[in-house]
This record gives sequence, structure tokens and C-alpha cells, in this order.
Amino acid sequence: MANTITAGNATNGGTAISSDTSGILELRTGSSPTTALTISTGQVVTVVNPIQGGTITSGTAVASTSGTSIDFTGIPSWVKRITVMLNGVSTNGSSIVQLQLGTSSGITTSGYNSTSGSFTSATPSVITLSTGFSPISGGASSDVRYGVFVFINVSSNIWVGTGQVAVGSYFGFGSGQINLSGTLDRIRITTVNGTDTFDAGSINILYE
Repeated sequence: MANTITAGNATNGGTAISSDTSGILELRTGSSPTTALTISTGQVVTVVNPIQGGTITSGTAVASTSGTSIDFTGIPSWVKRITVMLNGVSTNGSSIVQLQLGTSSGITTSGYNSTSGSFTSATPSVITLSTGFSPISGGASSDVRYGVFVFINVSSNIWVGTGQVAVGSYFGFGSGQINLSGTLDRIRITTVNGTDTFDAGSINILYE
């Protein structure tokens, strides 16, 4: 149990204090603690709003069964890490699936420093992309993709990303970097040619 200060009428007209030996001073709203702090003699304490973040927030899963792109918008400005989850995602063509970040001005379609690879029982293939991030270097209309891509804010508007997917008997991976022109608030999943259509699976994001 912590020492607590309870707003109310004490015998001297001030604040009532209950004590124990834990050395912790706890502020409460009703019966629930709002924050905890340790106060030394002569120390001045200012209580401010708690820092945002620290909790993983899930977006709403979107069926990747139609359309040429899928967007997640309204990502809060304080977010530092985003995970995109691909669950059985397929398209009707062979163009590479890519992920693009964006700001309130729209999706950023150039300036990426990204490399992707695919490994099969044959010779691996590697590509570079300037139009987005991709967890794989190839594609086929029969491909069904399961995996994740994680984006982390390095500083200011610089983001790095890395991810991997399983596709039947082979797998792919990719990493890269982008310096956005403003604060990230959206992510798009599309294809490099921009015309292949999603026809199976679902996509969701987690952010923190």
C-alpha cells in the first residue's frame, strides 16, 4: 500500500494524508491510482498529463479481396512503431506487392531506399525499389502471402522498415528507409504497377 493524499476536509481544513511505510506517494481519482511519485524534502513536483503511447493499438482488419490499393489512415502523430500484417494476401497479377508511407499531403511514391529478396530451392533473386518497401522480390497471381512488415521511427520524419513473408514453398524478406516530408499518418499496401487487383486475404496494422 502507498501513502495517499485524498482531497477532502481534514481537521485543520487542509488535505487528509494516510501513511504507511512504503515511501510511495500515490495520487488517486476515486479509488483508482492516476500516477505515482516519490517526493524528497524540499522537492517541487508538477503533475502533467501522462505520456501517450506504451499501449499497442490495433487497426480494423480490411479484406484484401478487391481494389488496387488498401489504405490505413488516421495514424496518430505520436506513433513510433507500426506493424503491418498480411494474412493470405493475393493479387490477380505478377506485380510485386509494396508498402508506401504517407503524410496529410498524401502517399509518398518515391525516394525510398529499399531492397527485397526471395529465396527458393533455386537461385535467390534480389531487387531494389525507390517506390516503396516490399517483403519480397517477385510475384505471381497464384502467390498467397503471410507475414509482417515493421516500420520504426528513427528521428523526426525518418522511418526504417523490415519484414518477411511466406509464399508457399519459398519466402521473401526486405528492408529499407524513407525520409518523409512531414509527420506520418497513413500507410498504403499496393503493387508496383498499381493496376493488379487484390483478390484474397486480409490486412491489418498495429501501432504503438
